[in-house]
Amino acid sequence: MTGRELLEAIQAAKARGIFEGLYGPGTAETAQCRYASLIKGILDDAPQGFPEADFPETKDGLRVFTAAGRTELGGNHTDHNRGKVFAASIQMDAVAIVAPRSDKRVLFRSGGFPDVQVDLTDLSPRPEEKGTTEALVRGIAAELTRRGTAVGGFTANAASTVLPGSGLSSSAAVEVLFGRIFDNLYGGGKRASLEIAQIGQIAENSYFGKPSGLMDQTACASGGAVAIDFEDPAKPKVKGVNFDLESLGYALAVTDTRGSHADLTPDYAAIPGEMKAVAAFFGKQVLREVDPREVLAHAPEIRKAAGDRALLRAFHYFNENRKVDAMLAALEKAVSSSGPEKQAAFAAYLDLVNQSGDSSWELLQNVYSPKNPAVQGVSVALAVTRDFLAESASIGACRVHGGGFAGTIQSYIPLDRLGAYKAVMEGIFGEGSVTVLRIRPVGAAELYF
Repeated sequence: MTGRELLEAIQAAKARGIFEGLYGPGTAETAQCRYASLIKGILDDAPQGFPEADFPETKDGLRVFTAAGRTELGGNHTDHNRGKVFAASIQMDAVAIVAPRSDKRVLFRSGGFPDVQVDLTDLSPRPEEKGTTEALVRGIAAELTRRGTAVGGFTANAASTVLPGSGLSSSAAVEVLFGRIFDNLYGGGKRASLEIAQIGQIAENSYFGKPSGLMDQTACASGGAVAIDFEDPAKPKVKGVNFDLESLGYALAVTDTRGSHADLTPDYAAIPGEMKAVAAFFGKQVLREVDPREVLAHAPEIRKAAGDRALLRAFHYFNENRKVDAMLAALEKAVSSSGPEKQAAFAAYLDLVNQSGDSSWELLQNVYSPKNPAVQGVSVALAVTRDFLAESASIGACRVHGGGFAGTIQSYIPLDRLGAYKAVMEGIFGEGSVTVLRIRPVGAAELYF
């Protein structure tokens, strides 16, 4: 489409309710303005250092892509040891207005960040690019090329509403966005969401330099709520789950404690490292290959070989896998039943969420950094939420969200108590620190208006 045609198309999309389907009731006007601003930006604002004549492709052939952020519902720190997780894509997303180019250059602009400029004629890893968006673009292009897709360049104007540092996977959303853009422009759009996620993970591991698991990318790419079993890392099992919280009378919220993520990399890396140290005691690579009964039987030797915290984190891993299965069973019963049986099943689900949170706090130990025990924003948020639910006689749940140590907690709050809860939490952590999440059906995709 030309810019004018696309502007007219998003106006029609607003009238048809497309945006409210993506972002929730009352969002159409804001979403239309956001998309229109991106369209006008790609036509009017050349990236710094590149004259407008450099990309005539942006005059027509414009296409629209989106990739969702994600929320982790169960399975805290299990994916890197081939465990089980429960996650969902959310209404916060990265959106890009894209035009294919006739050369091998990628020009990517995202509001608030430096322009990204990558020449795809060389797809080898560059040490100086580690930790940058350029590394992700190059790595994803390289992996798609290795898989048979001869990628070309593109120009993109993008913006993301996925809060950075919030545990909602802003980086994974961008990874699967790039993967979907490249595949749709140059590979016919035939790759499944799981493969797009795997390509993003490979780029993050090998080019960006972060040893992440696959949960974030899979949830961001898939759409809706999904249960993922990583027993076979090459072919994870991904199952869609019916998860409509509003119909059950609850809101899903995250509270950003606004703690610093600086210098937390060693804390994050220690979790998979210690779990794998327990696995190595048995001659295995990951805990999924170990019988949990053997861990308990050899606890004295493991304490000496790997340390007490490693043993506790192994206990957490096995407990979390069982909880994910139990959470899915309780949720399925809640969705399929009615009356008191529905209420009891969902109460059982919430109890399992609380148990998962307790395990992360007590066994996994990822609610604050041991290097700085005076700073415990996540612990404070969990304690205040527990007190709020107890004092208001409300059934609800809370748990650390995402990687932990700093960042966000996740809470299930009755709809009639949501306003009061936001007032309490924002009184402590600041205005706008509480965000209500909506699970959306679209993960990483091209949008056709």
